[in-house]
Amino acid sequence: MVKYNPMFPDFNSLMNSLTSQSWTAIVMIVAALIATPILFIVSSIFIDAGSVWKHLAETVLTSYITNSLLLMLGVGIGVLMIGVATAWLVTLCRFWGCDWFEWLLLLPLSAPAYLLAYTYTNMLDYYGPVQITLRSWFGWQSVNDYWFPDIRSLWGAIMMLILVLYPYVYLLARTAFLEQSICTLEASRSLGSNPWQSFFKVALPLARPAIMAGLALALMETLNDFGTVKYFGVNTFTTGIYDTWFGLGERQAAAQLAAFLMLFIFTLIILELWSRRQARYYQNSSPQTHVPRYKLTFWQAILAWFVCFVPFFGGFLAPSLYLVDLVITNAETALENNFLKLANHSLMVSVITAIAALILSLIMAYGKRLQDNFLMNASVRIAALGYAIPGSVIAVGILIPVGRLDNAIADTIEQTFNLEIGLLISGTILALIYAYLVRFLPVAFGAVESSLGKIKPSLDDAARSLGSNPSKILLKIHTPLMTGGMLTAIMLVFVDVMKELPATLVIRPFNFDTLAIRVYQYASDERLSDAAAPALAIVLVGMIPVIFLSWQIAKSRRR
Repeated sequence: MVKYNPMFPDFNSLMNSLTSQSWTAIVMIVAALIATPILFIVSSIFIDAGSVWKHLAETVLTSYITNSLLLMLGVGIGVLMIGVATAWLVTLCRFWGCDWFEWLLLLPLSAPAYLLAYTYTNMLDYYGPVQITLRSWFGWQSVNDYWFPDIRSLWGAIMMLILVLYPYVYLLARTAFLEQSICTLEASRSLGSNPWQSFFKVALPLARPAIMAGLALALMETLNDFGTVKYFGVNTFTTGIYDTWFGLGERQAAAQLAAFLMLFIFTLIILELWSRRQARYYQNSSPQTHVPRYKLTFWQAILAWFVCFVPFFGGFLAPSLYLVDLVITNAETALENNFLKLANHSLMVSVITAIAALILSLIMAYGKRLQDNFLMNASVRIAALGYAIPGSVIAVGILIPVGRLDNAIADTIEQTFNLEIGLLISGTILALIYAYLVRFLPVAFGAVESSLGKIKPSLDDAARSLGSNPSKILLKIHTPLMTGGMLTAIMLVFVDVMKELPATLVIRPFNFDTLAIRVYQYASDERLSDAAAPALAIVLVGMIPVIFLSWQIAKSRRR
């Protein structure tokens, strides 16, 4: 503890001021490191890529744009319809199983879209259980006797993404419905509105900001998807970046494709902000009063149960049961094929990234608390851009500048000491963890900032009056009070890293595969029975934060 010196009454203030400034410098350095790949991609727009870009523009660029737009349109409509409808039903309607569906509808978040793509393809192909059952029921002999839709198509990719992304809209819409004032809803009823009219005229407009935020997250994840669209043969920007990098060997053209994709992301964010413009959404009373549920008639309850069960069944239950069946059927080989080694790789990078993300998030959130000025806010917001950027874009933005840095260091050491050291960062776990941090640091930062914001500033003032500097205040006062938020941050980043495919596929070191990579490789080789065990492991790990989140929501509602 810093001692008070009566000869220098401003000594403590001076020390606190210097320490706060050092926090500002550290936050700016972290923000610069996190933003470097993004800024590099943006700068690549002004570099001439030669004839390769012209070739891409004449051949495949149109299909990339068209398919990406159609994918966003289909997924956007689907997640809005399912997310808003299910959120309204489980929040404000009473029917059998509504309390269970509150958390069951979140479970599809635990499974990445590419797992559903592989599973449903195996279930619905000619030799899958669905078509075999249909042929046995109706006596069909061959594919010429009947027609069955091809899931490996654009509409199939849209369906897979809807099933795993609708919880973004569902979660935020349900939270918004829970927070709405009962007086507002009751006022609409007293004016003659039935439940559906109250929904469309009052509840839905008030929940619009939350719904749009969920939609924006779902669309960003749609543009980030690689495994689903690659497996289904749908050309989008993410597949184009990968093919241009590894197929054509053109890094600069891949960087410009990544920049083009970033324009889609930023346009999406700007449109969402512009759509709200000067609109404001307020409640005229406290939302703490318990919101009563509408009692549905028998047939309405059956329809509501069906509406809630279908997305849960399609997004989680059916693929999970199928994967369990494959693992049990192939029990002798399920845990072979280096399964434990792959699990160890995934656990290692996930744990390291989660801990590093927590530390950096604490630094950024506390630095913002100490110096809440324009420079600090700008630095934090720049560092938080990563989650809006697809993993394939981040991979390109890291590999090119890191490769140049490695070459410069190697050349300098060779010329100075006549030693060949090779590449120090490229192709290492360090580069992979760096990519994960750029992508998922905003996830941890959001949880930490929210938890830190609940601590009253008066505690800081009291600690400073007793001679504690900012570092000690963070470690001895804030950190114990932020245990829940810190655990949430670690858990969310851990699961996101476990599921991440595009960045891992591009940056991973040689002969360093994870569970996600092995699932992708086996599925690409049509060996889903071998991919079942690692796929099921990813789903089970992904269930941990979903169940925790469901428990938190239920606890807050009881309060």
